[in-house]
Amino acid sequence: MKGTVKFRIDGMEVEAARGMTVLEAALANGIYIPNLCFREGIEPFGGCRLCLVENNEGRLVTACETPAEDGSEFISESERINRIRRTTLSLIIADHSRDCLACPASGDCRLQELSSYLNVSDGDLERLRPELSGIDVDESNPFFLRNHDKCILCGICVRVCRGVGAEAVDFAYRGHDTRIATFMDRDILDSSCVSCGECVEACPVGALLPRTERPSTEVRTVCPYCGAGCEIYLGVRGNRVVSSRGVPDSPVNQGRLCVKGRFALKFVNSPERLKKPLIKVDGEFVEVEWDEAISVVAERLSEYTGEEFAAVASAKCTNEENYLLQKFTRAVMGSGNIDHCARLCHAPSLAGLRMSLGSGAMTNSISELGAAGCILAVGTNPTETHPVTSYRVIRALRSGARLVVVDPRKTRLSELADIHLQNRPGSDIPLLMAMCRFILEEGLHDSEFIDSRTEKFEDFRDAVMALDLDEVERITGVNVKDIRRAAIMYASNSPASIIYSMGITQHVNGTGNVLALSNLALLTGNIGIKSAGINPLRGQNNVQGACDMGALPDLLPGYQGIGEAAGKFSEKWGSPIPPAGLTLPEMFDAARDGKIRCMYIMGENPLLSEPDIERTREALEGLEFLVVQDIFLTETAELADVVLPAASFAEKDGTFTNTERRVQLLRKALDAPGDALPDWQIISMIAGRMGREDFDYESASRIFDEIRELVPSYAGISHERLKSGGIQWPCTSEEDAGTGYLHSEEFPTPTGRASFLLPDYQFRGVPEEYPLVLVTGRNLYQYHTRSMTARVEELESFSDHEELLMNPADASSMGIREGDTVEVTSERGSLRVRAGVTDEVMEGVVFMTFHFADAPANVLTGGDRDPFSGMPGLKFTPVRVCRVQLR
Repeated sequence: MKGTVKFRIDGMEVEAARGMTVLEAALANGIYIPNLCFREGIEPFGGCRLCLVENNEGRLVTACETPAEDGSEFISESERINRIRRTTLSLIIADHSRDCLACPASGDCRLQELSSYLNVSDGDLERLRPELSGIDVDESNPFFLRNHDKCILCGICVRVCRGVGAEAVDFAYRGHDTRIATFMDRDILDSSCVSCGECVEACPVGALLPRTERPSTEVRTVCPYCGAGCEIYLGVRGNRVVSSRGVPDSPVNQGRLCVKGRFALKFVNSPERLKKPLIKVDGEFVEVEWDEAISVVAERLSEYTGEEFAAVASAKCTNEENYLLQKFTRAVMGSGNIDHCARLCHAPSLAGLRMSLGSGAMTNSISELGAAGCILAVGTNPTETHPVTSYRVIRALRSGARLVVVDPRKTRLSELADIHLQNRPGSDIPLLMAMCRFILEEGLHDSEFIDSRTEKFEDFRDAVMALDLDEVERITGVNVKDIRRAAIMYASNSPASIIYSMGITQHVNGTGNVLALSNLALLTGNIGIKSAGINPLRGQNNVQGACDMGALPDLLPGYQGIGEAAGKFSEKWGSPIPPAGLTLPEMFDAARDGKIRCMYIMGENPLLSEPDIERTREALEGLEFLVVQDIFLTETAELADVVLPAASFAEKDGTFTNTERRVQLLRKALDAPGDALPDWQIISMIAGRMGREDFDYESASRIFDEIRELVPSYAGISHERLKSGGIQWPCTSEEDAGTGYLHSEEFPTPTGRASFLLPDYQFRGVPEEYPLVLVTGRNLYQYHTRSMTARVEELESFSDHEELLMNPADASSMGIREGDTVEVTSERGSLRVRAGVTDEVMEGVVFMTFHFADAPANVLTGGDRDPFSGMPGLKFTPVRVCRVQLR
């Protein structure tokens, strides 16, 4: 059979995939060969010497490093081999702590298993002198312990750490003193460790132990953090979340997780969870029963006509819940004012990619990154914001892929890059257009693809060739020779994949930035093939799904236009479909103007996440009636008239759709606290109290059945099918396996072709009064407005305060030192924050996250918006910074 080899182990014929090692082939065929340092998915090491087998020449070789070849023969079991194995294992045990009964790894320890399998006896050990390291247990990390006395030097932790790009540990010292250590042998907390826990999960003994309880049961579900959509086994004990581990056979994460996915899910257990409905009486919240809360909400909502009402859906809630809230808004309230946080992250992706390609979604799959010939990462920092996706990038680099990074900041990814173009914020369009010009000049464009599958190329080509390269260099701050090198590298290494995030979209020309990236992919024919494409990395777990479900003011579920699809939805819902409504920022504008008088906010905290916080507060405080539905009493919820307690991701069934269009099943693992209910159930109760009988759903799966009836790209997906694994849309029938990558044959446009479109660009300078550019973003250890991560106190060890990152030259010129308190001021407001001095940011640029309520970055942001998507310019805010003299 093509792609396989046949050989013999202990006289038994074995068939295996070509490229497998003898050990991999044996294990795949149910033949056990003892091993300690082997782990599937990482490079072999051959350090433990326990997987020795005898080849047909009589030589002993390590099965984990020996390739399986046609016609070869091996012996894995003989007295000679097992005698060597017992001696080797005895030597390992001699330097190992033997408090097995007290060890938390007991019962799950490979060393124990092998001792039993090889019949290692006390007599084997008595002749060996035990000698433990005597090194204190490293307890510095709040999530796990390191015990050198239990380490067997298998090197698995070193290799998995290298695989995630942290490279925090390696072999240190020599001979008998060899041990696994960090740089300079510091505590693990003081190293480059990112606390992903991959080493802890992989450790075959008790040398690395999580500070968690063992679960009594595990439920397969989906991580609630970033848009990667990692599948997890959520560990539950006594109606509490106690652990999380990756699902090994998940096509998304292959068992890998980041620090939040593995260790930061205990917010579910927080005593601060909302447990009963709250109604504000004389400025104070009073707990009430559901019947009273639903009656009050239904009665008050009935007072408002369509245009006076607006709803904010949530990228943290399920597809079913977002579908139901937009249906409630349109069919019950008669309003088109429905939107969610995608307006502040990837609305330009939806707008730009729909204009050029006909679809606004990620074109390819996360797993395909591993086979890319080149990866162009623009305005994205996945090692912090999408860690498991970054593992795929790192794997591609180790397989020989090239990496080009375009980012004003130095990041871990830029350190790994072949080329880092450190451009000024807001200058992506001229840089990307210059790359297109150099590709044309070098003759590296794909003429056949352009002729057969695109349109409007001639106008695009003429505009690109007319670029003033001196002007490009002046605007971007990047030498055009480096831009040329990057263009050639991208165009010469197919398949080439583009990944990007909010460094591209959160600009007043965000849609233009997306169009520029689309032009680059079309020019080189890197669309419609595996491991290529243009791939926006979504920020929250269900941003893609919330968009799919029509939680947008101008599109119905499945991105169906209101004009052409209103009849179908009106017939199904039994209500007229209102015209397109307001975007999220426009809602708050209208609320300040008194046009919107009532809002329903589900699972979002706009008082911290919206730009121009003071105006947002003014809008919320000016409402006549505000309903907030959440799992915690957030800053926004504190302003509400009624607060409704919702179930978390762990306490309900439903679906999430990740950044690669993969619909995955969310499974209930435990009961919600107190009287909290799933969001869909709360919406149904309100609609029912307002006289609607068509919201009487029995379960989330019944809601999904209605979705698949109305949304063609979801038609072939069901909860029942998803029990066997996620499915990527479009999936149009139950026989359809889903779509791994888009546009393989044609584009979903009227002509079936993609369009080259010239992005508008206007240079944005900074006024003399505000000479620095503020860029906002996220860090690895916090999430969004911290409504979840603030309840995981262990994360405070890594990130417990906000800081403003400044370039050393800027800091020096202003007399600012590391740790000084500074005041940051923009046209919209000011705040005080601690300064961090680092060359991670370029001169003229400062950076801070928007996580912390005591230094809310969005006090400073706001202003102009992208005309196509309504995106505010969060990545370009002119500010001034001055040192505060504290008494």
